[in-house]
Parts: sequence; C-alpha cells; structure tokens
Amino acid sequence: MTVTETTTSRTDLCATAPSPHPRPDGQDRYTISEVAAFTGLTAHTLRWYERIGLMPHVDRSHTGQRRFSNRDLDWLAFVTKLRLTGMPVAHMVRYAELIREGDHTFEERQELLEATRRDVKTRIAELQDTLAVLDYKIDFYAGARRAPEGPSAS
Repeated sequence: MTVTETTTSRTDLCATAPSPHPRPDGQDRYTISEVAAFTGLTAHTLRWYERIGLMPHVDRSHTGQRRFSNRDLDWLAFVTKLRLTGMPVAHMVRYAELIREGDHTFEERQELLEATRRDVKTRIAELQDTLAVLDYKIDFYAGARRAPEGPSAS
C-alpha cells in the first residue's frame, strides 16, 4: 500500500489534477533513477523521504530495488507542491501519517492544508508588496533616463 491509499474504500490521490504518466497503470514500475529524472528530485531525497515516513511502503523488486508506481509519482508531485508552499517537512510527514490512518482524519488533513493555504496567501501578499516596490523603482529609473541631463541649451 502506498502512502496515497487508505484502508477504506476512499483514496486520497493527493494531486491537483492527474498528469500523464510515463507508463500506463499495470506497467508502472519505475526505478529510483527514473523517478529522479521524472520528478527532478535526487535519489538521495527519495531515499530520505522513504526513511522519514513521507514515502513509506515503496515496493521492492526481488533483488531489493525500489519500484515506484504511478501513484507514487502522483504523491511526489503533491509533496513537491507542498514543499513550494513552504510547509515544514514535519507537517508533510504528519499529513502522510494521517492518510495512512484513514478517512476519519479528513478534518485534521483539511486543517493542515488550510493553515498552509493561509501561509501561502500571506506570502503572496508580501511578494505583491515587494513587486510594487520594485515596479516603483524601475519606473523611477526609467523616468530618470528619459529626463534631460541638464538645462536645455535652447
């Protein structure tokens, strides 16, 4: 069972929209190097995610090599989005634990995501203020270049 599955009939796909997978379901066994290439994450990061519980239950081949699935790719895409929000890794691990605990954790999962959303909106507002300052300075310098350099000789 991957982290994106629950023990009941409902599942949390953890992706905003399904992205096309490199292979169809049923033929979706990817090596760690393939997943690193698809996701942009390093093999070290993928192993670390597994070690800390963010990516548990990765299937293994008969030789012990990790074999990732399309569901794992979906989960990693979601985790990557969470990282971009600035969500602490500990909160992401908690979110993954809640998924594994089952549907009765929907409310707590929603609360975690709502708190992250509030943080993102605050950061967006801060960045918009910063952008306004940059635009002002850019306009100032553009205007200064167009202005005459001294009293006109006419």
